[in-house]
Amino acid sequence: MPLPFSIVLWRSCSDRIRPGRCCLPAFRHLLYIQERGGVMQNMNAAVAEMATDDAGGRARFWTQMHALFLKNLSFQRRNARANATIAAFPVLVCVLLFGMQSVLDMEMGKPQFRCGCACVRCEPGTGACADTECGIQYSTPTQAPTCAVPRPQRWPALVQVPDAQAHQLWCQASGSWPDCPVTVLLTGGNRQLSQGLGMGMFPILTPGVTAVNSSNFFDDLSTAVPLGSSTPPAHVLNVEPAFAPNETLYVLQPQCLWNSGTVSATYNELPLQYYVECVQAQPLWCDNSSVINQQLFSGYKGANKWGRSNEILAGYDFLDTSMTSLQVYISYNSTFSWDDGDDDNGDDGSMTVLRVPRLVNMASTAYLKLLLGADAKMDLDYLKEMPKPETKMTMDLTPLLDPLFFTWVVQLLLPVTVTLLVYEKEHKLRLMMKMHGLKNAPYWLITYAYFLCLSTAYITLLMIFGSLLGLDIFRLNNYGVQFIFYFTYINLQIALAFLFASFFSSTKTASVISYIYVFGSGLLADSLFVYYIQDTTFPYKWLVTMELFPAFSLYRGIYDLAGYAYAGRYLGNPGMQWTDLNDLLNGIKDVLVLMSAEWIFLIPVAFLLDHWPVWQWNPLSLYRLLSTKRSQLSGTLNEVNSKSTRVSIDMAKPDVFLERKVVERLLKKKMGKRGMVICDNLKKLYPGKNGNPDKVAVRGLSLALPRGQCFGMLGPSGSGKTSFISMMIGLQMPSYGTAYIDGMDLRKDMDEIYANIGVCPQHDLLWETLTGREHLMFYGRMKNLTGVALTKAVEESLKSVNLFHSGFGDKSASTYSGGMKRRLSAAIALIGNPKVVYMDELSTGLDPASRRYLWNAVKQAKKNCTIILTTHSMEEADELCDRVGIFVDGDFHCLGTPIELKARYGGTWILTIMTEPKHEGEVQELVNQLSPGASRIYSLSGTQKFTLPRREVGLDGVFRVVDMARRAFPVLGWGVAGATLEDVFIRVVKDAQISEEITLWEQLIAEQKSSAALVEQVDELKRKTEKTEREFEEFKKQQEEEYNKLREDIMRFSSSFVKSQSSTRVGLMQ
Repeated sequence: MPLPFSIVLWRSCSDRIRPGRCCLPAFRHLLYIQERGGVMQNMNAAVAEMATDDAGGRARFWTQMHALFLKNLSFQRRNARANATIAAFPVLVCVLLFGMQSVLDMEMGKPQFRCGCACVRCEPGTGACADTECGIQYSTPTQAPTCAVPRPQRWPALVQVPDAQAHQLWCQASGSWPDCPVTVLLTGGNRQLSQGLGMGMFPILTPGVTAVNSSNFFDDLSTAVPLGSSTPPAHVLNVEPAFAPNETLYVLQPQCLWNSGTVSATYNELPLQYYVECVQAQPLWCDNSSVINQQLFSGYKGANKWGRSNEILAGYDFLDTSMTSLQVYISYNSTFSWDDGDDDNGDDGSMTVLRVPRLVNMASTAYLKLLLGADAKMDLDYLKEMPKPETKMTMDLTPLLDPLFFTWVVQLLLPVTVTLLVYEKEHKLRLMMKMHGLKNAPYWLITYAYFLCLSTAYITLLMIFGSLLGLDIFRLNNYGVQFIFYFTYINLQIALAFLFASFFSSTKTASVISYIYVFGSGLLADSLFVYYIQDTTFPYKWLVTMELFPAFSLYRGIYDLAGYAYAGRYLGNPGMQWTDLNDLLNGIKDVLVLMSAEWIFLIPVAFLLDHWPVWQWNPLSLYRLLSTKRSQLSGTLNEVNSKSTRVSIDMAKPDVFLERKVVERLLKKKMGKRGMVICDNLKKLYPGKNGNPDKVAVRGLSLALPRGQCFGMLGPSGSGKTSFISMMIGLQMPSYGTAYIDGMDLRKDMDEIYANIGVCPQHDLLWETLTGREHLMFYGRMKNLTGVALTKAVEESLKSVNLFHSGFGDKSASTYSGGMKRRLSAAIALIGNPKVVYMDELSTGLDPASRRYLWNAVKQAKKNCTIILTTHSMEEADELCDRVGIFVDGDFHCLGTPIELKARYGGTWILTIMTEPKHEGEVQELVNQLSPGASRIYSLSGTQKFTLPRREVGLDGVFRVVDMARRAFPVLGWGVAGATLEDVFIRVVKDAQISEEITLWEQLIAEQKSSAALVEQVDELKRKTEKTEREFEEFKKQQEEEYNKLREDIMRFSSSFVKSQSSTRVGLMQ
């Protein structure tokens, strides 16, 4: 019945993995079963192997994406409160602004901020007000701006005269204001024509031009000669501040031929009295416009040491003006174009109406008179505001906050993103994922997608609630323009966060630096960059260059959005629309292009820096990029350079030499690397710093480990174990040599190796908010486990480390004890049937019961994999390890099974005898007769322990002593033990230290052999060295003899024991 089985087998395969990938091995097993007529056991083996092939190996890209997505989903679900707080922050900001705005609106709605009213008719008898009238005439200066102006007043066109308190830069020190001329700078293509126009701009005031007491006095005066004022201009022309009480009007004349004085006149049906003063106006020729610009700049009060401004009224560049055309470029004082709200008038920072029209009229009138004669006129009769209804006084917080405040609000996601990225790096969580096969691309995509979703929600809520609460920057501007701008920036900000994260390894440092960047860049943009935006003469290319800084790009975009929103509020326009992106002064389009280009550039840069951090940049970091031939050449050169040293070392350590020969023999075989962990002459060299010599951490390590073996690495701290493990798990590249994991080269196939190894680090690398089951589900998916196989593997792993019962597997790791976390780390390393498992300090901090559970799990797992265990627990090594290597100073000093090492390096027997206290002396006498070198190390109430040198007594001698004691007096109990693994470790380390001291002495002798005063000491040291070497050789020989003798004693004892058991059974049968 092969056909039904074929169908079932094919269906099982197609359900799990797409056909053509895993079904060929299954089909091969099927053919084998059909041809051989196999039984069900063979079929089970075939299915089991197929499942193993399916589960093992490297997880595909989308499998890793799926695993990481589900893990992050669980992680973020348990951090929902923190995520909600981040997303709700813009809502809180908008609500706060709305509350503050509501309080201000209520305050502005009080009578003192509304148009003033007066009672114009009272009720007869009662005196109650029957009718009121509101208007400017009844209002205070604070109330006047809110009043209706159906017929705005006319005001003479004035020029802005420099302030008298700070302008005397060119005047003599003793000069007063009337003696200091107001200068007009002139230049142009035709000097004679330009100077003539300059003189014609200031006609001489002749007597009889206007009657002093006439109602048209100021209209006639302003059309005859230029009038000026140093009073700051108003925001609207409903009231001209120059005509306020106690203000001075200036008449600009080529020469002052009449005295200043007070003038009384009627204007706008109001009797007014003003002080009119004559000021000399002096046109001054300049060679070109550059000279004008230089003079204007040097006259700015912040550009000279006196802190005073010059007397320049304006600058005129008549360009190519001729008798047939007028071309003029006018430079004027724009200081008051935007009031910063710091003056004494309580200005709110809105735009002002500058006194520029009169400057234009002066040039056009002078040109007209030059062409047509003195009688020709082009009068500018008056200026007036547009009619307006009664308005409500408001104080909008948005202009006060834009764009600095919202620049900060949008950028506040940057520290959050950087901190989360650095957290996984600082706590080695990302490293742990990488060691279990996670590649960089899935991690980047999932993490980027999470931050993009969080940032999009953040910006969307900011826009929605800002609009609902009436913030103009969100309400008036087109939502599509806003979203595209903010969406482009948050993508750039996420890329910037990945870039920042590559430079930090501490969460606290990353957070502090990120917040400094956010607030510092915002302040820098608002205090410096904004002036370059407002300066229309600033070169465009330099403005774009400055906008390459991401914070400046954000600020520029918000600045333009705020400007369009402000103009829309006061002019009734809709704000920024798509068509407005083509405006000459609109920088949104340029910013969008810049941010998109920066994002495209920063993503690969951040990826490379994340893959190779900056602090790891050195020549060795490029090792990954070297070709196979280069690597092989380096290994060959290394072997040549170290050949003599290696031979001398290996001859002193025959077991290490034999291991190297095994490695060489396996590497020569075509399939010798399969199913093996092979280290071929691994070396790790750390370059010296600050003049210190290079540090050799691993010195040509060679090792061959078959599948199903647990190998224990023992060694003191600093011996190089960590460097060896770091190379094997890909954290560091070997300086020389390589290693093979099931045929995969450590130098070239690290990505494939990650998918076939498990790592249990010394410190537990866990997510505190995830449960033990979720940890195992994630790492199981990384090992390509799915469906029922994944669920079964997770449950078995939890059971194997005693975390299944009592619901511990479904509790968060933060509630685990240290021992439970350790067991979970071991389960993570073992899940998915990895081919090699690295375990560092496996049972540290565990109680005996937990340690026994963990040991049983390791024993069960090592049947199908190779385990490399580093530990300081000799009990653990003795229990778990099939072979042990003692690693000292970067190299193995011995290799073998625990029994072999104890037999080889154990120098004593430990004999324990329990008798009545009165027989203690007899026991000690018998022991001393047997071994003169014996010593008693313990004695209490008849229980005694003795150490017996193996060179004096064998195991059969110990049995004879016990037998003699039994014949002489009662022996309550006895026992004999060989040396422990700890004794072996201490002995090997001590021998290594002695060998190192000998080497140091030899070096010292070589350095000081030329000194005559040290000749005797050198000879003595040589003799000691030779004596030590002879004793060491004798000791080795003696150890080999004792080891052979021990084997004979054991065999003889076993034979006699079997015979005695046989005779006992015969006696019982009889």
